[in-house]
Amino acid sequence: MLTSEGKAGINWPINDSVKYCRPMNDTGEVKNVLVTGSAGRIGQAVVLELLQRGHLVQGYDQHPSPNLGNAFVAELSNLEDLAKAMDGVEILVHLAATPDDVDDVPGELFPPNINGLYHVMEAARASGVRRIVLASSGQVNWFRSFNGPWPIDEKALTTPKGWYAATKMFLESIGYSYSVNHGMSVIVARLGWCPRDEGQVREIAAEMNFKDVYLSPGDAGRFFAGCVEAADDVSHAILYATSKPVHTLRYDLGRAKVIANYEPQEQWPDGTEIITGQRWED
Repeated sequence: MLTSEGKAGINWPINDSVKYCRPMNDTGEVKNVLVTGSAGRIGQAVVLELLQRGHLVQGYDQHPSPNLGNAFVAELSNLEDLAKAMDGVEILVHLAATPDDVDDVPGELFPPNINGLYHVMEAARASGVRRIVLASSGQVNWFRSFNGPWPIDEKALTTPKGWYAATKMFLESIGYSYSVNHGMSVIVARLGWCPRDEGQVREIAAEMNFKDVYLSPGDAGRFFAGCVEAADDVSHAILYATSKPVHTLRYDLGRAKVIANYEPQEQWPDGTEIITGQRWED
């Protein structure tokens, strides 16, 4: 069972100086950030970008987090370690989940995506975490992403692909609840497809729709860093994140620009070399 959005082994060009660099963010303000799922392919990208911007970063994953010494290796069900990890944290980036549909929905999908979410949200609330950035998925708009009309924004009717997307709809709903009931700043990130391995890279290469919703690791890191650095007065927001579309803009990135100062820098197949070891060529 996966409890991070991907797996370790991504080919990031990291050196020791990244861990001790001076703040490079616009405000110069250093945030204390916890990233769950820090060993995954998006998690590693987020950790790297936050470190490069000078933030204090701690990881949490069932696997060791590459290039991050300050990380818990634990399950989401480990309430003691979750409480320790949240201590002193200002902002939580919650990526940990089973990242796609599986055959054993009750046994593999619900424990991390529903029960684990509950444990994480409650630990964050109890510790006084100020902001939570929740990783959702563009799969909540699956059918409209193929059929249009485009671009899709946060007001569009959700059309989930399956049980995985349904767990992300639950995540979005409970995020709104915590924003209203507990006064926490919650940013929901409806992500495009950031592939985990060569097989998924090949799937994207074979379908134009997938190329338009591709999210490179580098753009993913920049997007989440923007959410971390967003203004304090953001109480709740749903933002889409993809790289530059090849043909059609399927998700509206306007609010991501306004709230997270996010504009994609890459386009398919940029960044595939990080996943497969070499750049994919169509």
